[in-house]
Amino acid sequence: MQVLNWSRSLAGMALAGMMALGGFAATLAQDIPFTAWRDGFASDLRSEGVRAEIVASMLDGLEPDPRVIERDQTQPEFVRPMWQYLEGAVSETRVANGRRAAARIAETLQAVEDRFEVDQHILTGIWGLESAYGEIQGNFDIVRSLATLAWEGRRRGFAEAQLRAIAQMLERGYATRAELVGSWAGGMGQTQFIPATYMERAVDFNGDGRRDIWRNEGDALGSAANLLARAGWEFRQPVFTEVTLPDGFDFASWTETQRRDVAHWAAQGIRPKSGEWSSDDLYRSARLVIPAGANAPAFLVYRNFEALLRYNNSTAYALGVAYLARAFEHGDAGMATGWPVDNPPISRSQSRELQEALARLGHDPGGVDGMIGPNTRRAIRAFQSATGRTPDGYAGLSLYNAVMEADAGR
Repeated sequence: MQVLNWSRSLAGMALAGMMALGGFAATLAQDIPFTAWRDGFASDLRSEGVRAEIVASMLDGLEPDPRVIERDQTQPEFVRPMWQYLEGAVSETRVANGRRAAARIAETLQAVEDRFEVDQHILTGIWGLESAYGEIQGNFDIVRSLATLAWEGRRRGFAEAQLRAIAQMLERGYATRAELVGSWAGGMGQTQFIPATYMERAVDFNGDGRRDIWRNEGDALGSAANLLARAGWEFRQPVFTEVTLPDGFDFASWTETQRRDVAHWAAQGIRPKSGEWSSDDLYRSARLVIPAGANAPAFLVYRNFEALLRYNNSTAYALGVAYLARAFEHGDAGMATGWPVDNPPISRSQSRELQEALARLGHDPGGVDGMIGPNTRRAIRAFQSATGRTPDGYAGLSLYNAVMEADAGR
């Protein structure tokens, strides 16, 4: 749908309507009233062949949810350190609850593993992190949430694509309108699939004609297994190995995107934190990931790590799932230690200040958005190399202080 430019008076009406709904007074991105977006999108769906009754069930009388806009526009100021995330992800309570949940559906987990050749401990880890083993699935009307995001405008393409997928779900009888409940951002069910992923990867594991990821553990875990299998999961193979870097490791020639055989990394002096490389290990393809800088744990990550990133594109998440799986399988997650607790990641506002200062110092971060992505890490490494520091690209507090001091002394 092509977005129309409406007058300021209509935009003001939209803002007033939103404030009347919930007293929400943050800056908004909408350029048309919600009713105009809603009616236009409904017309689009009907023209694309969606039955009128399906469109009506989705959109008739729908109003925006101010909570969704508030959450979407409010980025957390402070970035949670990796070590704190992992501590929570692999807590004693989560591990104990996971063991009980897995024991309760042991036959289902085994059947899912047998069909998809995805390790059941990994699936249990995903289940735990996504919904606390089915207990916390979210209570937002996801049609309303996604419609609100589409109207808001910042993620319009994404949100409208998800709403089209919901129309397909309803058309094919995969869910009822009342079942479409989940997270504020559109995740659904025990495995928190967004609608498009549901249409592409959800499965009817128990053969009852529905893909019920809300109430049926087999459908939910089978769907997660199918996603990982399609993403290249290698059955009964490792996700990562914690490693030790040699003294004098050449950080300047390393980037996190480099993929090499383990034999290549071993030739550079990289060793497992415990034990030695096996002959099978040496032929694995791996990336070197150093998520909290040179003075923190380092990991070689394999194909299964990349598959987990297809589920949730977060290094912390992939490590959390893998550590949970270890705890379920071996009784001990073997968590990495030695994190730089005195050098935490910087806040969003500090990240923006860092990017501005790096640019003034001649190291282009690729824009100022408060997000530490590849371009900003490249700029950090350039600054670190130019000032005789280890070029690990980590945006920690000590790096921030060094850049601010250099900027002030220009």
